[in-house]
Amino acid sequence: MKSQLLPVSEFVDVVPPAARRTSDPLALPVLVDIVRGIAERPNLWEHRVQYTSASRWWTQLICDDNVDVWLLSWLTTQETEFHDHGGSAAAFTVVQGALSESRIGAYGAVDLSHVESTSCSVQWVAPGVIHDVSNPFPQPAVSIHAYSPPLSTMTYYKRTPSGPKPIRTEPVNGPERR
Repeated sequence: MKSQLLPVSEFVDVVPPAARRTSDPLALPVLVDIVRGIAERPNLWEHRVQYTSASRWWTQLICDDNVDVWLLSWLTTQETEFHDHGGSAAAFTVVQGALSESRIGAYGAVDLSHVESTSCSVQWVAPGVIHDVSNPFPQPAVSIHAYSPPLSTMTYYKRTPSGPKPIRTEPVNGPERR
């Protein structure tokens, strides 16, 4: 589901100059600024959005040594599994519709939040945080996600009364496994 990457030059003003000069992972506030900045430029990504009933659809927008950015679409009932992003931090925003995010705490407790495109909010996910994102709503949703460093592996989990238990770790071919 990969398409031609957008030129990084299109986003030079989105990424702060200090972040462009390093190969270190970007801080969470920088990832928040990146997804906000890209969301504010629908002419760069809106025409790329596709929907597939078989699974969530995604395409990579940007990839360099310290960040990758993905555009995702979600039909009703499409979701990820509970997962982490390996050593990567993440930020995402919803640009159409709404999504639900669940996070697992240490003893299996779940914190649930809804992210709506009308709120212009950005969710951030620190490295190691376990979460699930889904579209339980009747309208399709579109979201933009940034990861730093770029995703390389993700671990998937099941909930148990004593806390999350890893069930598999996979290399990444997209913002989540295929």
